[in-house]
Amino acid sequence: MNEQLNKAPCGFITLSKEGILLSINDTLVQLLGYRLDQLIGHHINIILPKPSQVFMQLYFFPLVTVQHQVEEMYLSFTNRNGEEIPVLINASLSQDKNSQIITCVIIPIQRRNEYENQLIMSKKITEDALKEISIVNVKLEKALHNLEENQKKLLEVNKQNEQFKKDTHRELNLAKKIQERSLPEIISADHIEMESYYSASKELSGDIYGCYKINNHRYGIILLDVMGHGISSALITMSLQSLFQRLIPKGTATNEVIKELDDHLHTLFHHNQESWHYCTAIYLVIDTDKKTIEYTNCGHPPAIFQNSAGSQSELRATAPPLGTFEGIQYEIETFHYDIGSRILLYTDGVSEPLGFHRLGSLLMEHSSEPLIGLKEKVLQSLQNEGEEKFNNDDQCFILVGLK
Repeated sequence: MNEQLNKAPCGFITLSKEGILLSINDTLVQLLGYRLDQLIGHHINIILPKPSQVFMQLYFFPLVTVQHQVEEMYLSFTNRNGEEIPVLINASLSQDKNSQIITCVIIPIQRRNEYENQLIMSKKITEDALKEISIVNVKLEKALHNLEENQKKLLEVNKQNEQFKKDTHRELNLAKKIQERSLPEIISADHIEMESYYSASKELSGDIYGCYKINNHRYGIILLDVMGHGISSALITMSLQSLFQRLIPKGTATNEVIKELDDHLHTLFHHNQESWHYCTAIYLVIDTDKKTIEYTNCGHPPAIFQNSAGSQSELRATAPPLGTFEGIQYEIETFHYDIGSRILLYTDGVSEPLGFHRLGSLLMEHSSEPLIGLKEKVLQSLQNEGEEKFNNDDQCFILVGLK
């Protein structure tokens, strides 16, 4: 790195496509409080707080892969003392001999945030004070006059509210049963078997999956996670389910299935950004004759593939989440498997309590267990090892055994 770039008044880093730090200038090293040798060769997650790690995985890497550049993306770094540093990041993807390099320019914006926050706070305090004075002067007499009347109405409102809560609870329980019964039966055939787990954090879930036999040797498996929880996410989930359960059994091409789901989300929220939802998804088509797996991962946590020898690999994101960017061309990844291979697909409600590496070790430690036994081991780990702060998320996972 030349001296001008090394001492530039902004940060400069280069990354591999997998997120490994290849170079970093002195300006950023000093800002973060590390030594250069403590950063080079490590994953960029070493200088990112958890939310920024998720943001980079779901948005930054898919976006720079598809568009080859990122402009003015806002996130935070953490220095060696654990303090967050807000930054703007511009990045571009280029080819360097036999590998692709991501070049990033980092602009710290600590002072700007402080000034903006002070201005916003001052403006809000002034506006709130003026508004409060106006409300007190104009509405005081009316409020006193209506107080007695409102007290009379309160008992009736409370009574109606209790009835509404009972009716709503009953309707949500019914909706939950309908949602659970809409899930397909797991598949068990000569060359493939599956086990699944599905649990909503509330009455209704934003997670959904589907397992379908396309013909005598091809099977489609899809797992989706709509942002948020509760009724709104569940409605979108059911809408997407009705679409993919019609497309997949017909043998619709993998990328066409994903494109239809993406178009459906854009259509739903085209004129209503306030209710916009995105969805992560992973879709696999398994051919037991050719012993191949083709897949597309749209911003979803990477599935874990383990071959018969116990070697593991990740089915990482190949595109951004559904409903984020229009006009995406979805790429299909294909690879071969051998008899005895296994796959674990899951939502973040499973990986966050345990951690991705724990899921991989569970798969490795119990590779000789029947699939139902492996499922019980994962559930036991979720119950005994999972962090409580993640218990408010939907949980869903699918285990696939290839025979």
